[in-house]
Amino acid sequence: MTDLNHYFQNNPGRLIHKWLHYFPIYEHHFARFRNQPITLLEFGVFHGGSLQMWKHYFGPQAKIIGVDINPECKAFEEEQIEIIIGDQENRQFLADLGAAIPPIDILIDDGGHRMNQQITTFEEMYGKITAQGVYLCEDTMTSYWSRHGGGYRNPNSFIEYSKNLIDLLHAWHSKDQESFNCTPFTQMTDSIHFYNSVVAIEKSPQQKPSHQKTGTPSFFNQPPC
Repeated sequence: MTDLNHYFQNNPGRLIHKWLHYFPIYEHHFARFRNQPITLLEFGVFHGGSLQMWKHYFGPQAKIIGVDINPECKAFEEEQIEIIIGDQENRQFLADLGAAIPPIDILIDDGGHRMNQQITTFEEMYGKITAQGVYLCEDTMTSYWSRHGGGYRNPNSFIEYSKNLIDLLHAWHSKDQESFNCTPFTQMTDSIHFYNSVVAIEKSPQQKPSHQKTGTPSFFNQPPC
């Protein structure tokens, strides 16, 4: 059992609602940030329990910020935990939020789970993540739910949007620079991880990939790649 799952199963604080298979995913992407002076931003406060869980997991140096559209969530503030009220689908609110808070090491989108919310939040906030940070969007099963604006292979879903990010990750290798070229996303992103209902994106500054050959060749007149 992971440390986070142990806290969850023995939760001494406010209500938390999580899919159980998320906990190993969290540990995989978040463990390196423990006991560091980080800023974590989570969209979707619910009853405030997950913010308490992050506070416990990351330790006393962590700054935990929750964002929710429900003003009643403001009551869940405590030491290390700040609550900001606003609409994650509002681009101006997100721009103001990004300017008002410290650079974000971990962003968790557990907000409204609608397609416009997830896509807008990513577009406005990914650039606010620190150079070695993590952007994690959870409950992406809603990409297959019409009532959330999704549907199987719906081009407007967050999953389909994320599939296009795979192309951008490979843009270094494009032979058609006019229609497919590197973007800031290409240059600042190390990897994209797809899990059941979770997309995690790891940032790291990137240079154009290079390759080399070593050793003695065994074949000659080999056609180029």
